[in-house]
Amino acid sequence: MSGEAAMQFNIHDAKTNLSRIIDRVEHGEEIIISRAGNPVAKVIPLTRRVDRSGRGSLRGKLVATEDWDSAEVNDGIAGDFGMPR
Repeated sequence: MSGEAAMQFNIHDAKTNLSRIIDRVEHGEEIIISRAGNPVAKVIPLTRRVDRSGRGSLRGKLVATEDWDSAEVNDGIAGDFGMPR
């Protein structure tokens, strides 16, 4: 967010306007929730960890070797997770 002060709502107004507050946060705003004039919480946008566009979004980015499903590879993975081989 830029140097602007965050918008502030008291708890009652925040409950009444939660959908509008979430919409504003989704558009990048930060909102402060106050109780009796004292800030107690900040609602901020979450940054998505992975921005995938849908099925096939990793096409061309993953390489599977010929032995990707071999017994040795499967045993190695099972061992890494402490499972019986």
